[in-house]
Amino acid sequence: MKQRSTTPVSKGLVTKSALVASAVLMAFSIPLTFGKMVLADEYDDQINAIQAEIQGYQAQAARLGQQAKTLETELASLAAQKATIQAQVDLSQAKYDKLIHDIAETERQIEDNKDALGQIIADMYVDGSITPLEMLASADNIGEYVDQQEYRSSIQSNLTETIDRINVLKKQLEGQKVAVEQVLADQKSQRDALAAKEAEQAKLLADTQGQEASYQSLSSERQAQVNSLRQQQQAAIQARLQQSGAGGSAVAGDPGRGGYPNDLASSDYYNPVVDPWGMYSRQCVSYTAWKVYQKNHYMPYWGGRGNANQWPGNADAAGIPRGSEPRERSVGVISSGAYGHVVWVEHVNGDGTINISQYNEYVPGLGWGQYSERYNVPASTYDTYIYF
Repeated sequence: MKQRSTTPVSKGLVTKSALVASAVLMAFSIPLTFGKMVLADEYDDQINAIQAEIQGYQAQAARLGQQAKTLETELASLAAQKATIQAQVDLSQAKYDKLIHDIAETERQIEDNKDALGQIIADMYVDGSITPLEMLASADNIGEYVDQQEYRSSIQSNLTETIDRINVLKKQLEGQKVAVEQVLADQKSQRDALAAKEAEQAKLLADTQGQEASYQSLSSERQAQVNSLRQQQQAAIQARLQQSGAGGSAVAGDPGRGGYPNDLASSDYYNPVVDPWGMYSRQCVSYTAWKVYQKNHYMPYWGGRGNANQWPGNADAAGIPRGSEPRERSVGVISSGAYGHVVWVEHVNGDGTINISQYNEYVPGLGWGQYSERYNVPASTYDTYIYF
């Protein structure tokens, strides 16, 4: 199985999908930190790189999804504001309509008063053409004469006051009309501005949702690639087993996972941690290194040269013996492929076959990155055994 490098190197994964380029016109980078180690499985190397890209797509989709929710909230707020302003516009319009009606009624009253006053003025003109002597002669007595004179004076005074009052009222109404017209215009302008902003936000929401869909689509495509690589990985393991005549499949076995530490076993398979020997958690090399440590209380730090198929050379350089015959509590190595695979020999059977425990072979019902066991595996399945 593959072992990932631990040298801090930032890898920018920039999406080059034409779909995103046309839909969102943006690119983002996702830093991945590796040490000096190299992955111990060629397929896992590709799987983890693509999985990191998937996580980037998913994070971007989540961010856009949250942005869409925020925009939806803003749109709801804008709609409420627009409804409030529309109600204010309706109120101002009603006030404006009332003023128009009042002005029209006042103008009608002015015309009616003009007609009435015209008649009064005509009567006064007629009365004015009569001399005081004639008026006195026509009166029944002095009192009637005085009353006629006072009436005439009162009419003139009332006429002046009425005309002045009507003119003031008309000016007031016209002033109110101008003020209401300005308020109405301002409110309509606010309403139109909110409508424009609402339309802009709606477009942004639609664009954002389109971007989110694009990233989700890319994530699905990458996940399909990961699934394909995993199948190839399992096929490579199965091919070697079949060549040696091994049958059956890996099983879950020991519920204690061979004693593999919980902090490593419970780590995220796609975002693993580095174990004390420079291996990435839940990989075949990490589990096997743990078994060596469990047996001897020591395991060399092979960070930077931790591929499974590098272990034989590492052992030779460290003076650790190895050979073609399996021994209980030794390490079996498959060297084929770019990175190979290592297992822990639990038991050597009487017929020469072995029982092994391992990590990161596909286990039906459990998936990848899991502990598993195999029984009665031909010793020839493994190219060499390292006797730590």
